[in-house]
Amino acid sequence: MIDKVTEAKRKAKETYDSAADHFDQTALGFWAKYGRSTVERLSLRPGSKVLDVCCGSGASAIPAASIVGCGGRVIGIDLSEQMLSLAKNKAHELNLCNIDFKTGDMSQLNYDDESFDAVVCVFGIFFMPNMENQIAELWRMVKPSGKLAITTWGKDFFEPAYGNWKEILKSIRPDLYSAFVPWDRISQTESLRKLMQDGGASNIEVVPEFGEQSLSCTEDWWTIALGSGLRWTIDQLDEDQISRVKETNLSWIEQNNVTAVGTSVIYAVAEKQSS
Repeated sequence: MIDKVTEAKRKAKETYDSAADHFDQTALGFWAKYGRSTVERLSLRPGSKVLDVCCGSGASAIPAASIVGCGGRVIGIDLSEQMLSLAKNKAHELNLCNIDFKTGDMSQLNYDDESFDAVVCVFGIFFMPNMENQIAELWRMVKPSGKLAITTWGKDFFEPAYGNWKEILKSIRPDLYSAFVPWDRISQTESLRKLMQDGGASNIEVVPEFGEQSLSCTEDWWTIALGSGLRWTIDQLDEDQISRVKETNLSWIEQNNVTAVGTSVIYAVAEKQSS
């Protein structure tokens, strides 16, 4: 029998290997925006060493590499080879020689204690069934005076389009419908703060930020769905079901004059006390 952790990792890998074909399109500009904003909260210095887990296509790892310079180092880890391929191409185009992207599992990294000046996880911690254990694992690798940054989705994720998408899915494939999604567990500032504390982190600053992604046309919403965590569900549908979900969803968006979807986030940054 496959355990919950193994199943969660398998599903995450399949989702983002598939979503890589849309992940960096203009309609999904929020990935780069929040990756960069997370890094800006770390106050990185030239020469710093950074670990970015669930690094995706490099939204936070690449800005970090630009800041730490040739004397620093950034290691980006992800389960998805397709996402890492995107990240490597970006780093090559920018001539970044201080960044390594590696296929790996954030729960089994085996780096020494206090190895990094900063550890980052943007939109990834909620994929782990036991998030507290994962926070503890990331925290142990932070050097004294170093920082751990966790970024997650806030309230009203992709609304209002997502709510309608779920209702259509429920009518067509109720077996795939779920009123609960992983990021719901930490979509409030206090739940994210408690998670950080339960994982052993200290000196924690938690900041919510309102955000939305504009839709230049209704089709942009479907691009977002294909380049995000919704992709796994879409891939479970047959062609007729996909067509029905898409056409009904986009028609609703047009009829209701939806011109943006919510992308609010919560940033949590913990700083480890110096010895």
